[in-house]
Order: sequence, then C-alpha cells, then structure tokens
Amino acid sequence: MNRVVVMSGLRTPFLRANTHFQDVKGFELLRHALIATVNKVDQLDKNDVNYVVAGQTFQTGNSNVARDSVITAGFDVRKTVAHTVTQACISANQAITSVATLIATNQIDCGIGCGVESLSDPPIRVTKALRRWLLDMNKVRTTSQRLRMLVKLRPSMVFGFEAPPIAEFTTDETMGQSCDRVTAAFKVSREEQDRFGVRSHQMAGEAQKAGHLADVSPILVSKIGLVDKDNGIRSATYDSVAKLKPAFTKTGTATASNSSYLTDGASATLLMSERKAKSLGLKPQIYIKDYIYVAIDPKEHLLLGPAHAITKLLKKNNLTFKDIDAFELHEAFSGQVLANLKAMDSEEYSRTKIGTEKAGLIPMDRLNTWGGSVSLGHPFGATGSRLVNMAANRLLESGGKYAMIAACAGGALGHAMILENCS
Repeated sequence: MNRVVVMSGLRTPFLRANTHFQDVKGFELLRHALIATVNKVDQLDKNDVNYVVAGQTFQTGNSNVARDSVITAGFDVRKTVAHTVTQACISANQAITSVATLIATNQIDCGIGCGVESLSDPPIRVTKALRRWLLDMNKVRTTSQRLRMLVKLRPSMVFGFEAPPIAEFTTDETMGQSCDRVTAAFKVSREEQDRFGVRSHQMAGEAQKAGHLADVSPILVSKIGLVDKDNGIRSATYDSVAKLKPAFTKTGTATASNSSYLTDGASATLLMSERKAKSLGLKPQIYIKDYIYVAIDPKEHLLLGPAHAITKLLKKNNLTFKDIDAFELHEAFSGQVLANLKAMDSEEYSRTKIGTEKAGLIPMDRLNTWGGSVSLGHPFGATGSRLVNMAANRLLESGGKYAMIAACAGGALGHAMILENCS
C-alpha cells in the first residue's frame, strides 16, 4: 500500500449565506479552491492531478460539480477524472478518503479531495403538482391542448414551493432538535454550550489576527472586490449570548449563537503518494495514518458519531488521547461537541454503545484552538477539507506528532481520521 501524503490545502473564505458570495455559483467557488491549491505547490502542474472528488450536499446548477469545476479550472479534460459525492456534513471527508484510497491502492499518484456548498442558492423546488403539469405541458402539440392544460393550472400550484429537506427522512427529527435531545441526555447545560460557542469565536478571532488561518485564499468577486477573510467570526460575550432564545425547541438549549450557521464556501486538499511527492522534489511531511466511518441508530442519537469513530480509531491504532497533539472536531453545535466529549469519558456509554472501554476526556487546550464551525462557518460539503487542512497546519506549526479529525453527519453517521507529522 502506498503512503498517502497531504501536500497542500486551501479554501475560499467561508462567508455567511446571502452575503458577498450570494451571486457566486458553487462551481466558481470550488474552481477557485482547486486552482489555488495546485498553484501553492510550485513543482506541480494541473496535468499531474489524476483525479478530483468533491463533496456537495445540495446540488444547484451542476449535476457533477467536481467535473464542471475541473474543466472550467483548466485541468486536462482528457486526463483528470472527477466525480461528486454526498454524505451530508462529511461529504468532503468522504471525498478525501476516496482519493486517498485510489492513491494507496496504486490506481493514481496525485489527486484532490474537496468540497463546496452554496447555501445562498439552495435547490428550492416548485410543487410536485406544478412539476407534473409542466411535464405534461411539454407533451402537447396543438393550441386546443394547450388551452385545456391552462385550465388545469391552479394558483396553489404556482405559488407553492418545496424547500430542501432538513429533517431526517427516517425519524423526521432535525439536527437542532437532536442536539437539544442529546445535550439533555448527557446533562450539558445551556451555560456550557454558550461558553463553548464564545470560546470558538475567541479562538478563531485570535487565530485570524495571528495569521494562523493561512488556508484562506482571497477571491475576487464581481461588484464586491477582493474577499480575503471569513466574515462569521464575532466578538460576542457570554452575557450577550445568554440572552438569546432557544432556536429549535421551546425548552431547548441550542441557540443561533452556539450553533453553526448557513455558509457559502469551498475547500480543497491535495494528496499524493509519497513516491510522487519525492519525484517532484517535495518533502512529504503530513501523512494520513488511518481513518474510519461509523453508523449509529438515528432513533437513539444523530450526533454521536464522532465519539464512536474516535474511540474505535484510537483503539485500532493503539493510541490514547495523550498521544494526540491536535484535535479538530466539527462544531455543528456547541452542545453536540460537548455531548461527544462526555460520551467518550463515560464508561457506561462506551461499553454499552461503543463496545469498548472509555477513551477519556479530550484536553481542551488541544481542541479546536484556531476556532471551529460555530465561528468559521459550515459549508456542508466543504467542512471536512477545512478540518484536514487546519489539522495539518496546526501540526506543522506546533511540531506535534498526531492530529485527530472527527465529524458527525446526517443519517447518524460519523468519521474520524488520524494525521501523522513525519517532518
């Protein structure tokens, strides 16, 4: 098996939906991330990239955003294969590991795992009745047939719309509702969640000022100008966010402040075989050591995938939390992160639900120290790439040995990955 190296990773700024990226198409965001990521490595040419896999949750305008972005970015149309995957909030994670598998099994030697989401332009559909009417209307040929069809048209058909589904198909529960349920089960208080949310923004703000968010590639936007930083980071205080009302259930504890927000953005991660990197005169530093995907029962909890994935991956690699120098956990909600931390430190939950001894408690001074999804934003299809890039950069900055990435996803799925610094 070839060793897989993380060679480069860049992203667009992550912007709140309906702000500066509201008129930028998803493929344009991804195209920028792809070009920037390749250009970061001087020795690399676009023609060296064999395969691109992109994650996207809501497709708008492109049936295969990966391929369309590759073609418009100027990659060799006869050489660079591309496909799009969707796995909710771990779509980019799946994209990256798909490319990693192709490299590890010697099918390719260079590829990009990436992702994009444009939540300023969600796929809002017309009603099913109007869709049926339009299809039938397309079949008519005579004026009399058209008149008969027009008589069938009703105002309710024209003015009704179907928003993208946000509730679970099998349980009809939203992520926010599930967050309120899991925080209640693990006794995570509203204050704990609010303070974690404020911490996320403080960490991101400090990282931005210190220049640690070097994975952001400025992008020129028509009629706006150069957009060069994330715009969701706030200088909120605990006292100010404590006044907010629950966002999802009347008695819940998840709020607009301690939850991630709708975000536009794209991110890309360049992977190579160790052999390919060395042949280009590059020095491999960050390797993908191992990864795992898990599934749990959505009727129990939607958001505890990270606890299962992290615990199992640590055991598989004979590691403990003491060995991990940087943790990057996706912050769908502050409460979701805190519930996972408590689950991993619970002997009862670990033995009865995960099937092994508890992993322990993650040290907070190693967790999301440059901010997380609550502050930086969460473009569903792109977050996994941001997590990998940030974890790699944190290892290089600190000189640490291992980083752990983890995320939950709709459908009660979870993912974890270990990066190893061999520099």
